[in-house]
Amino acid sequence: MPTLPSPLTLPCGVDLPNRLAKAAMSEQLGDVRTNAPTERLTRLYERWAAGGAGLLITGNVMVDRRALGEPRNVAVEDDRDMEALRAWAEASTQHGTQALVQINHPGRQSPRLLSRRPVAPSAVPIKGLQTAFAKPRTLTDAEIHEIIGRFARTADVVVRAGFTGVQIHGAHGYLVSQFLSPLTNQRQDAWGGDPERRRRFVIELVRAIRDEIGAQTPLSVKLNSADFQRGGFSEEESMAVVEALEAEGVDLLEISGGTYERAAMVGDLAEQRKSTREREAYFLEYARKVRERTTMPLMLTGGLRSADAMNAVLEEGAVDVIGLGRPMAVEPELPRELMSGAVAASGDKPQRIGIKRADALTDLVWHTQQLWRLGDGQEPDPKRTPAAALASWATTSARDSAARLRRG
Repeated sequence: MPTLPSPLTLPCGVDLPNRLAKAAMSEQLGDVRTNAPTERLTRLYERWAAGGAGLLITGNVMVDRRALGEPRNVAVEDDRDMEALRAWAEASTQHGTQALVQINHPGRQSPRLLSRRPVAPSAVPIKGLQTAFAKPRTLTDAEIHEIIGRFARTADVVVRAGFTGVQIHGAHGYLVSQFLSPLTNQRQDAWGGDPERRRRFVIELVRAIRDEIGAQTPLSVKLNSADFQRGGFSEEESMAVVEALEAEGVDLLEISGGTYERAAMVGDLAEQRKSTREREAYFLEYARKVRERTTMPLMLTGGLRSADAMNAVLEEGAVDVIGLGRPMAVEPELPRELMSGAVAASGDKPQRIGIKRADALTDLVWHTQQLWRLGDGQEPDPKRTPAAALASWATTSARDSAARLRRG
């Protein structure tokens, strides 16, 4: 039976040295003026590559500088930042670690300060967040094809820079997820109207990227199990997408869930909190159902904290790779320590200020600021208060957004 130190060969033939992955977290360490990779990213990934994980997955790398989720996202459209990309890739693939670049387009989830008129499959605003996010306009057929081309070009550039492969971000309410959900995709053309046409966008992305990077380069997809909204992307539709992705030769499927409107990916739902207490994994039940339908390698991220629980999930065969997100922000050596037995579990705890509507954001920005410390060559600061992190984030975000506005 596989355990955390067991190697895994992906369908494309690439070997992961063990079953632990650093899951994607948006580092927000790109250059605010150019959205190029920075030395802070290189230092951060040097630290993570030395931490023992078999796989590192970067945070959002956007395929269009005009469409960002955050001011300091890295964006890759062409070869202009190849030197910085090569340094980042070299840092990420030390010690035998494999590294995937998560490529993404935010669609309607681009804040007003960054996109005054974002694009989406349909002109559906983000419910309850209209102050922060403008109503999108509907993409034309030509624009959809152009975005598919952008994904493929970005994949080609980062692989040539030295990264092992790429991951398409198809979860958390970003553009791919928007195409999949009937709530956000209300089209009645070749890109929407029924489940088959709604999943066409992600299938065309997989095909275009595969044409660029070849069959021997890992191609992963991060997919919502559901978006947890009435009338939205259902578990049944998600299962059909999984089967279609396997037919296209995807090498690794990462399971997640939720959108900005319902943030299940950070354990925001009551049932997910209960699941975390009982099983340590937000989406484990879904993973078990997926395993009944596919032999495609599966990665589960969210909630797992102890080596015993991780090994139990691997041994039962439900998933093949365990993703670690926020714990890696404060415990960059956690993979090695779990596999060696030096620690039994992560000591990372949620960071809250006691205001329900703000707690998920507070936890996110607190951990993001730990990434910034690692990028500066410092140690994490677990004693930093959540309130201080939130206040600092508000100031930094306002400054960075203003810089983007001045840049135009």
